[in-house]
Amino acid sequence: MSRKKRVYYFGPAGAEGSSSQKNLLGGKGANLAEMCNLKIPVPPGFTISTSACVDFFAGGNVWPDGLINEITKSVKRIEIETGKGFGDKENPLLLSVRSGARASMPGMMDTILNLGLNDETVEGLGKISGNERFAWDSYRRFLAMFADVALDINRSQFESALGRLKEKLGVKSDTDVPVESLRELALEYKSIIEGAFDEGFPQDPKTQLSMAIGAVFRSWHNDRAKEYRRMYKIPESWGTAVNIQSMVFGNLGETSGTGVAFTRNPSTGERLFFGEYLFNAQGEDVVAGVRTPLSIDQMGARTPSAHKELIRIYQRLEKHYRDMLDIEFTVENGVLFMLQCRVGKRTAQAAVRIAVEMAGERLISKSEAVNRIHADQLDQLLHDTIDPSAGLSPVAHGLAASPGAGVGRVVFTAEDAVTWKKNNEKTILVRRETSPEDIAGMNAAEGILTATGGMTSHAAVVARGMGRCCVAGAEELNINEVEKFFAVNGHTVKEGDYITIDGTGGNVYLGQAPLVKPELSGEYDTLMSWADKFRKLKVRANADTPKDAKIARKFGAEGIGLCRTEHMFFEGDRIIAVREMILADTLEERKEALAKLLPMQKSDFKGIFDVMEGTPVTIRLLDPPLHEFLPKTESDFEKVALDLGVDISILKSRSDSHHEFNPMLGHRGCRLGITYPEIYEMQVRAIMTAVCELKKKGKKVKPEIMIPLISHVEELTKLRKLVQNVVDEVLGEFGLKMNVMIGTMIELPRAAITAKRIAEEADFFSFGTNDLTQTTFGLSRDDSGRFLPHYVADGILASDPFVALDRDGVGELIKIGVAGGRATKPKLEIGICGEHGGEPSSVEFCHQNGFDYVSCSPFRTPIARLAAAQSAIMEKENTLSDMPPGKTGKKIVVKSKPSKKAASRWSAKKKALVKKETEKAEKEKAERRAKKKATKSPGGKTPKR
Repeated sequence: MSRKKRVYYFGPAGAEGSSSQKNLLGGKGANLAEMCNLKIPVPPGFTISTSACVDFFAGGNVWPDGLINEITKSVKRIEIETGKGFGDKENPLLLSVRSGARASMPGMMDTILNLGLNDETVEGLGKISGNERFAWDSYRRFLAMFADVALDINRSQFESALGRLKEKLGVKSDTDVPVESLRELALEYKSIIEGAFDEGFPQDPKTQLSMAIGAVFRSWHNDRAKEYRRMYKIPESWGTAVNIQSMVFGNLGETSGTGVAFTRNPSTGERLFFGEYLFNAQGEDVVAGVRTPLSIDQMGARTPSAHKELIRIYQRLEKHYRDMLDIEFTVENGVLFMLQCRVGKRTAQAAVRIAVEMAGERLISKSEAVNRIHADQLDQLLHDTIDPSAGLSPVAHGLAASPGAGVGRVVFTAEDAVTWKKNNEKTILVRRETSPEDIAGMNAAEGILTATGGMTSHAAVVARGMGRCCVAGAEELNINEVEKFFAVNGHTVKEGDYITIDGTGGNVYLGQAPLVKPELSGEYDTLMSWADKFRKLKVRANADTPKDAKIARKFGAEGIGLCRTEHMFFEGDRIIAVREMILADTLEERKEALAKLLPMQKSDFKGIFDVMEGTPVTIRLLDPPLHEFLPKTESDFEKVALDLGVDISILKSRSDSHHEFNPMLGHRGCRLGITYPEIYEMQVRAIMTAVCELKKKGKKVKPEIMIPLISHVEELTKLRKLVQNVVDEVLGEFGLKMNVMIGTMIELPRAAITAKRIAEEADFFSFGTNDLTQTTFGLSRDDSGRFLPHYVADGILASDPFVALDRDGVGELIKIGVAGGRATKPKLEIGICGEHGGEPSSVEFCHQNGFDYVSCSPFRTPIARLAAAQSAIMEKENTLSDMPPGKTGKKIVVKSKPSKKAASRWSAKKKALVKKETEKAEKEKAERRAKKKATKSPGGKTPKR
């Protein structure tokens, strides 16, 4: 029985894998293999598969059978390719060991460079390279990296030792430390290792490799990797691949170096090769931000041929992958080697521009362009910017690493950023440079400010992926992380002080700058116009005021799917009238208070209808329990008592009578309408009066009246009659006729299960998934935040069910509700108006289950529009892939007028085909005549059969 293959080789002659095998080889390994297959210069190496990692953990951190043998054989192949020996004292082969999951996780897992160095091979490396300083610089780097990753020794000890040495020598840069001092430093590093690890530093290269591979496997479960997976919903079960390559050296001298580049600008999307380069450095120096790099253009001055080759390769790779790429490379003595290529992280602004421009360049189709944008990314397009009219002067300037502006109090540690956020404090995380351990704090902060690093440093890359604004490389900052302050240009900024950072311009300001909302780009408009052509779902917005409605229309909402009338009750002085209505002792008193509210409600509705002219507006009648509106303070009680002319003690007694132990399941929604019908009567009268007044002015108004919390059809029967009576009454008063849709929210399990009956009385269903989730799970969304994160972290739930729709439970109830409703009324309008209406996976569910529309907050309408388009495109692609060869389904036929060139080609093909078929028919006809002639008798008659 053959063993499972777990190691895949790649080199100049080609590779055992390709870019299509990301699940097996991880993204890095698959793309290294692909570059080798394209004959692009890549140092030879091999990839240990993700399945080996999964088996490693399944076996209790024990290597799978046969893996060591496969690794040994692959190392031998590298030795043959390079002419070097692993552990050879005279011509040593050094290796890099890097992680590589199938999804890009920049900086989240571990890397070890220069593996294979020891006290003997370092001497051989110095001799064969003719550069002792390079050899000892590589050795001290390896010692620190190996100790950190494989032995779990805090790297700060090694950085402190290097810092003390530079201070003693009076030099600023690592490259200024002489070889003799590097020898001493290596000894000190080994001493640190021996003090923390009883067995000391392992001198055997094979032992080093074994320990390094195990450490990279285990880094899949480090804290920062787990946090990153949680944020980006990457399954723990995937595991990581490990990539082992022959080292190439960027720290050999001034004709060597290392760089990171993007085939287009990752912040703006501009079609311009964008990158950074460090001479005489290794790759970790660029991404760690320990030195501020040069632009990629400056590389060409010293190594012109390598720069020219880099341009050629990046252009070829972008055309091959049809996407913006992030590439890493090293130049060794003027010779270029590619170390990585992957689809590049980018801001939302850049993603939109790149997708639209690539479609214009015909690299991708319009449907691919729409699918290139993660729907949630559009949130980033709505980030604040600093008001240009503020006339502020920056106190410092750095690199514009990630766009947007942020205001917050200064904190100096990731832990503090997380803690302060829990206390509802907005922060700016200030660091000399960030590291992967800072991931949670970066996520908690409003923005990130660093003193060193460039556009491809950890801070910049991670901030762009998160949508956080970031200013990197602000070298004027003198940061004291111990005493928690920084000094800059004569100012001292302490922990807790406010600052503002501008990630678009790279500026830092003291205090709180005024912020403004952004204007959306032309590329955004183009992309969304394409999305709107693909999608089938309509997108409405949840809006309770004319202001919200204007924002909704601006972002493309096609109506209001939920207007919550209770939110209007808290405006201005009207809360007094609401409290009077609730605490009234008689029906007359209650109607008196409601009469005060009617013109206020009418005015609200009129404003919303006016803004949303020509589109449907769904107004939900009063839903929350009455206690939410009651006085809370003594002064509030005094005011209401004065207005009603009753004793305050009586009011308090009435207030107590409305107390409920579980108000979420208590006297609310339609139950209020049944016990206090005058409340709903007032609201419907206000709605219809607003409608009629606008119709009299020639406005097109489309009201839909929604009755909440229905659990039994008889509730809806009773309340529909009440609503219809008021509608008819008001229309009669104005001498108008119109049909007004009256429907209900399906937000209780019983309503979903009995939807077939409920649909008899409803013109539409709107699924209220917030309450439906609460009542299905038996959870309170106000309290479940204390434990739901643990459920997600422990894998009990894939995601918070209040964020992404629970398809297995809540989703099944919705399916029952949709099927039941449409069994009664096949054309029943169905929508969703919970928070899920703007969450991409939930929008996809709605598309798949035949909804007419989704409704969400105004700022999430673009997300819903894009997600709806992507769902439609995916459905079409799946339909195509499911079809037998040569078949075309009617559903997916796209009629379009062919170009003249295409029409000409088709006409020529058609003529050739007709000619061929005609000739074939003539030939067959001739053969039949000949056969018939041959079968005739000599007398010319055909014999009888």
